Amino acid sequence: QLVESGGGSVQAGGSLRLSCAASGDSYRRYCMGWLRQAPGKEREAVATINAYDVTTYPDSVKGRFTISRDDADNTLYLQMNNLEPGDTATYYCAADTSRWCVLPTWNNWGQGTQVTVSS
Repeated sequence: QLVESGGGSVQAGGSLRLSCAASGDSYRRYCMGWLRQAPGKEREAVATINAYDVTTYPDSVKGRFTISRDDADNTLYLQMNNLEPGDTATYYCAADTSRWCVLPTWNNWGQGTQVTVSS
């Protein structure tokens, strides 16, 4: 089970930190990711981390978002800095049963947390 928290409303340029508490499995072995979906847009991955802590980001968030994991409490994080109105979306934590994050199918999802960035 994946449970997100930390969403909210901020002004452009602000920061938020999302958390995803994982239970029921050791997600350390899996590819994990943060995905987002804005109204009328397709869901997109904004950060992934594989079982070897290799991370990837699309150009739209590179340098502003950082994904990390805490193995001690089985939690995934997304630090978001210098937020832009275009970052407004529902953010989801997801897990894939592969280790490598190559073409993940995202087998397990959280319920989502809303992030709203105003200009």
